[in-house]
Amino acid sequence: MRIELAALDARVIGCLIEKQITTPDQYPLSLNALTNACNQKSNRDPMLSLSEAEVQSLLDHLVRRHFVLEKSGFGSRVPKYQHCFCNTDHSALQFSAQELAIVCELLLRGPQTPGELRSRAARMAEFQDVSQVEAALEALASREVEPIVIRLPREPGRRDSRYAHLLSGPISVLPEAAAGAALPAEPAALRTSERLAALEAEVVALRSELERLRGLIEPSG
Repeated sequence: MRIELAALDARVIGCLIEKQITTPDQYPLSLNALTNACNQKSNRDPMLSLSEAEVQSLLDHLVRRHFVLEKSGFGSRVPKYQHCFCNTDHSALQFSAQELAIVCELLLRGPQTPGELRSRAARMAEFQDVSQVEAALEALASREVEPIVIRLPREPGRRDSRYAHLLSGPISVLPEAAAGAALPAEPAALRTSERLAALEAEVVALRSELERLRGLIEPSG
């Protein structure tokens, strides 16, 4: 069964994977911690400003899809959440440490070059050089059941091609030679999930501004 994550679902899953690897002592995450992770200013693209209620709604949806599990510690009154999206006994998705780090970065930041991925994913897995990143990307792109990543056409002015994940659905790309000519007004291969993430981020920002203005207009009490 093909997995298709909405842009905000991908942000939640990416944050849970990231924190599981980088801060295991603080994992699983409370709603507050996960909201902060989703809205983090570093290593995120696009930057978001989600409320706890919005993140809770996303979690409820992911729990129903069996991608996230609510797990509270002994004596804790605060619900905590962990992903069961991949690398579990019941998940069809199994990744090596390097592959998981790459997938996580693609979920959090969108399409990136192998060089960018080596620099950014190094905090989650060790890469000796860019060739190891490229080997992991090739393995992800050539999986027998279904590919997890795809190489995008090289953009004008860029030396290296970027790679995108396919966990938000298939991506239509043009042949590299035709990409620049076919899309003169838009950078090549801006994937659908990136557009959705940008639109969702704009909606969230507008909603926050509306609530702020409403608070200024409505009398207190």
